[in-house]
Amino acid sequence: MPAQPAHSTSPATGDTDALLRAELGGAIRKLRKERGLTLVQLAERAALSHPFLSQLERGLTRPSMPSLHRIARALGTTQQALMATAAVPRPDAPAGSAHVVRSGEGLNVARSGGTARMLGAPAFSVHPVEHIGAPERFEEYYDHPGDEFVYVVAGEIEIELRGADGPESHVLRPGDSICYPGATPHRWRAVGDGSLVRLLTVQNATQSDHHS
Repeated sequence: MPAQPAHSTSPATGDTDALLRAELGGAIRKLRKERGLTLVQLAERAALSHPFLSQLERGLTRPSMPSLHRIARALGTTQQALMATAAVPRPDAPAGSAHVVRSGEGLNVARSGGTARMLGAPAFSVHPVEHIGAPERFEEYYDHPGDEFVYVVAGEIEIELRGADGPESHVLRPGDSICYPGATPHRWRAVGDGSLVRLLTVQNATQSDHHS
């Protein structure tokens, strides 16, 4: 069987960062309209300002992971699904081709203690994200549709899952991994120097994520 051609997220010309912001903003606007929401209504549901959302939809700014989480929950999807929409393929990329993300490419979103970089694309049923850095203290819990897989590349983290019987804590070191339902509230923190942490998380896309 002949190998499928691959394409990169990097366009041949133009401002890649601006294109990524525009793709993300356009996806949020499209999904908001599909949900029958005005900007003001989405702002209220996500507890964010109306001017910020307006700038975001026009590609003039980018959200942090916490604000993207609020937007995703208000729209009934996930942060990763929204980030995946910001993959900008080459115009000549054939349907069904592989999706390559080179070092330094992909949408980067700020999060406490570091950044998160999307490695996937909306056409695929998984949403992989590279996390560089981690907060030194536990912050808010996250929950979302689908399941999540976490693999520790470097550093050490403690991940806390809030189950029906109370918090469940796991310390993960390089080479360790964990899977859990995304609906289980979860959060993590660095054990030691948070700047040394490198993680890979993978979420499976849900039916509502395929809104392209």
